[in-house]
Amino acid sequence: MLRLYSSIRSRLLIPLVAILMLASVVPSAAAAAKADDAAVDVTIMIDGEKAKLADPARMKDNRLLLPIASVATLLKAKTKWDAANEAVTIQSVRGDKIVLSNGVPVVYFNDNRYVMDTVPFLDDGRMYIPLRAVAELLHANVKWDMETLVAEITQVEPAVITAEYGLAEIGEQFSVSQDALLKRNGLKTAAEAKEGTELRVVIPSIFDNEAEPFTKEDYALLAKLVQVESGYEPYEGQLAVANVVLNRVNDPRFPKSIKDVIYSGKQFPAAHNGLLQKSVPNASVLRATKDALNGRNNVKNAVYFYDPRVTKGSFWSGLDTIVTIGTHRFAK
Repeated sequence: MLRLYSSIRSRLLIPLVAILMLASVVPSAAAAAKADDAAVDVTIMIDGEKAKLADPARMKDNRLLLPIASVATLLKAKTKWDAANEAVTIQSVRGDKIVLSNGVPVVYFNDNRYVMDTVPFLDDGRMYIPLRAVAELLHANVKWDMETLVAEITQVEPAVITAEYGLAEIGEQFSVSQDALLKRNGLKTAAEAKEGTELRVVIPSIFDNEAEPFTKEDYALLAKLVQVESGYEPYEGQLAVANVVLNRVNDPRFPKSIKDVIYSGKQFPAAHNGLLQKSVPNASVLRATKDALNGRNNVKNAVYFYDPRVTKGSFWSGLDTIVTIGTHRFAK
């Protein structure tokens, strides 16, 4: 009898243990949402109403990312996709122009350039950026509940200046400094904020991180060099050549400007034989050069590139190769 009881108990314990083990490995909705770079089923509320996104939300590095164009459309903004340059342009209902490019940390916001803390990326042809950035760029507030997977996006109406409701009062209500309000609205002085002026009061956090400027001359010269050196290569190879120059600018062993890097030494013969000035960059080269200047770097730390079929010797063979793209090796 005792043996029979032990047998029955053993048969009961086995499925119970299995159930407990299964429960330990099957995540809750919130836990699943924390998976790196995964599509998640979230609820999006816009101005208090449940909204349906045309594309799924994603979770990456424990941050919720949304397809910016889908949300912008729900907020009545106009969007335009540039397939050749993998860039989306958004014209918001508040009059802001926003340009985001795939893999490029710099966002153009009303013709100013700022660095985002998360690089926009494409998934199935859709541009993704963090939830908070989506809201701020589109002049909205946001609340995110990780447990319930609910994101609430609420559009913020502009504040209108009156005789009794000026910059000071608006700044106090929205916890924004006068300088930030002026900058956000493209105003140089408080005197320009006259009665009846509508002020946008949501200040994107990117305003704290302006991008390093570059001149049209630098852009044109770098593009010419990239065309000579890799105009026949794919976009990634062109991007890498542009970044070798920029990496040198940031390396203490080399000159501190694009022009001086290109014209110094023997790495770029085209700068000394007349070919550089005759160069006419193609569309792919122009894109790669601009993306590099805007922070997209696919060969970090590389300060040399060469074609191993042509360039040989102990110096080149002694370099540490970072990556090979097309016909070129990129090294440090």
